[in-house]
Amino acid sequence: MRHSEGRFSFSLPAVCAMKAMILSTTAPLAENRQPLRLVELETPEPAEGQVLIKVSVCGVCHTELDEIEGRTTPPSLPVVPGHEVIGRIAALGKNAARFRKGERVGVGWIYSSSGEADENLSPEFRATGRDANGGYAEYMVVGEHYAYPIPKLFSDEEAAPLLCAGSVGYRALKLARLANGEWLGLTGFGGSGHLVLQMAKHLYPDSRICVFARSGKERDFAMGLGAAWSGDTGDSPPEPLHAIIDTTPAWRPVLEALRNLRPGGRLVINAIRKEAGDRELMAGISYEKHLWLEKEIKTVANVTSHDIAEFLPIAAEIPIRPTVESYPLEAANKALNDLQAGHVHGAKVLLVNV
Repeated sequence: MRHSEGRFSFSLPAVCAMKAMILSTTAPLAENRQPLRLVELETPEPAEGQVLIKVSVCGVCHTELDEIEGRTTPPSLPVVPGHEVIGRIAALGKNAARFRKGERVGVGWIYSSSGEADENLSPEFRATGRDANGGYAEYMVVGEHYAYPIPKLFSDEEAAPLLCAGSVGYRALKLARLANGEWLGLTGFGGSGHLVLQMAKHLYPDSRICVFARSGKERDFAMGLGAAWSGDTGDSPPEPLHAIIDTTPAWRPVLEALRNLRPGGRLVINAIRKEAGDRELMAGISYEKHLWLEKEIKTVANVTSHDIAEFLPIAAEIPIRPTVESYPLEAANKALNDLQAGHVHGAKVLLVNV
């Protein structure tokens, strides 16, 4: 069997087999509740400049649902999903010298790109678990410059969501351009929101943070983490907000967030997609009510290696403490179904080699 940047074929029998969950076809999860299949694959070998990682845990992200349901379709199938990867260096490819065998590292959504400041927007951008095999497997390979040392403070399970939910949340917070003392809103309070709240309280200690969530349990969770106020999606906070970060897949929160911004306020949409279910609500947008007075809308596209490298030391300094729910690798389908159903309290992770 030949390997190319984490891809695989089934043309030859496996040697040194590893367990992996693979996605072979895309369809709505409602039509196929078991989209991933447990198989044995040949363990990949690192090419020049790559490292082989023995995966210990891998986070479960809404982006996997987008891959499964065809909103961000993998360019070829089958593929091993997963882009919140924590593991140990098992082998080094030729000329790979950044890490030593046994070191703990993480891999995020960015699998490879141009290396430039705007590499998240580059046509060379390739995503872990979509354009190359990811962490729903016992081993994976990646270029050494897209693997990151993990602070000792975090357990493997705590570190996994930092690689995506935390790092892309950090990027969203940077794009919000908040000044200390300004009011921040968070719409949706799942795997990313509960991490952004913790980093915002650290970076902007005089700012008040308001959380919008449909679930009373999520609102209570936010207050327990130090939110100044929490309410339902359509509620109004005590004051108009300087910035709001939206992490939901729906359109109604966009409309409500624009209504709750003060003049000159900024809405940052941190989502890879918006689903069609309530899109018709946007027909009710009012220029005077929702957009006027120099309000801004910004979207987050992917994450850069620089974001992850900057964020991990900050996460340890705070320290951010992710709340996680663990599943065995073989239960990846259950984790994805629970995620789609909204059974979220913090972040979900798969235990692979633990």
